[in-house]
Amino acid sequence: MHAMVLEEIGKPLVLKELPIPEPQAAELLIKVLACGVCRTDLHIMDGELPHPHLPLILGHQVVGQVVKSGTNGSLYPAGTFVGVPWLGGCCGQCEFCLSNRENLCDQAVFTGYHRNGGYAEYCVADEHFVLPLTGDKDPVLTAPLLCAGLIGYRAYRLAGPCQTIGLYGFGSSAHLLIQVAKAQGKRVYVFTRPGDVQTQAFAKRLGATWAGGSDEQPPEQLDAALLFAPVGALYVEALKAVKKGGRVVSAGIHMSDIPSFPYRLLWEERSISSVANLTRQDGRDFFEMVKKVPLNVSVKVFSLEEANQALAAIKQGKVEGSVVLRI
Repeated sequence: MHAMVLEEIGKPLVLKELPIPEPQAAELLIKVLACGVCRTDLHIMDGELPHPHLPLILGHQVVGQVVKSGTNGSLYPAGTFVGVPWLGGCCGQCEFCLSNRENLCDQAVFTGYHRNGGYAEYCVADEHFVLPLTGDKDPVLTAPLLCAGLIGYRAYRLAGPCQTIGLYGFGSSAHLLIQVAKAQGKRVYVFTRPGDVQTQAFAKRLGATWAGGSDEQPPEQLDAALLFAPVGALYVEALKAVKKGGRVVSAGIHMSDIPSFPYRLLWEERSISSVANLTRQDGRDFFEMVKKVPLNVSVKVFSLEEANQALAAIKQGKVEGSVVLRI
């Protein structure tokens, strides 16, 4: 099979011809149809996430079709369409796993980081950690839902009840989440890189009440703000924008340092927190919700061999919505 492989941190991916992997025990062999490209992939390539399992096939927004099961596999017969998300396994026995917080498991295994992902023609995955999909949806349009959608949705739920919500950074996650929030009657305020009028216009087309630069304040105070850009200074800007009791939640797996700020910005029961990974229940809940709130997924499509160009497009902020490899 063909695969784009990360052989060395800080270096471009290399196109390789590799044997098709053999599923073990409760694993599935999956023919990859599409794989979303995520900013987390960039963090792994750049060494901002430690100890990836090199050489590594990136990609954790995988849509594919089951080819066969391992010796103990029985949940998904050949031909089943499945999604492979970031969480690829956990211990099932620690305090976090036993309290519905498997996303915090110290022994968690992540797709495209600890085990090979979907920048390839085939991948294997633990059948207990894939999500069943219907075959009537375009794999390219479904792929971004498996991380951008799921992580955004988890952050949105952690924000709690709100009527006004701010989105800092308007890429793959935010362009999906704004549609969920609007369907639920929220007023959404979008913050982009200062002067990025193209992205601001994109946000307004998707229903933003207001869109401006991250150095601006919204025309009304917010109940909550979600950070999708990996810039620690945005915590400070978001605290200025939320009202008393407001919540600021980061959805990023990596972020630059948060600068010092005066206590008065945090006072009056404002709070800051983060999202770590996702749970299988997040996936089930999100895809059930999507049945009621159809999403308009904006994608820029690349071939497998163009994975380096796809990653560069995300790094340069040149994409409206999501980036997907069509395999």
